[in-house]
Amino acid sequence: MTATVALNTPPLEHVVLGPDEEAPIILTAKAIEMVKEAMDAEKLVGHGLRVYVQGGGCSGFQYGLDFDDKPRAGDFEMVIGGLKVFVDPISAMHLEGTTIDYVMGISGAGFKFNNPTAKSTCGCGSSFST
Repeated sequence: MTATVALNTPPLEHVVLGPDEEAPIILTAKAIEMVKEAMDAEKLVGHGLRVYVQGGGCSGFQYGLDFDDKPRAGDFEMVIGGLKVFVDPISAMHLEGTTIDYVMGISGAGFKFNNPTAKSTCGCGSSFST
């Protein structure tokens, strides 16, 4: 005998973090400035920055940045320095306490992730393991 269960649960909404709540990530002023410049150049009015972690890279996980026009179900939504930021709950677990900066050096310029929970990182800094 099989039983069928009707799930009448509402869909999972996203979570908007208020200004007094601690965000899972930190963006430096330079990172915010560079994201806003890129959004202006792409004419992405009303969009936000999506920060995520995905499997892959030479260390197991890799960081990702993208633009998104709205949050997805389950996302954490926060405003950091006037920039709307979205992070999914799985990525938030791996990014807790991470600072994202924009750095310029002799080998080029780009976003740098300083993740205090990473046990190891690859040479380029774009992937990590926990």
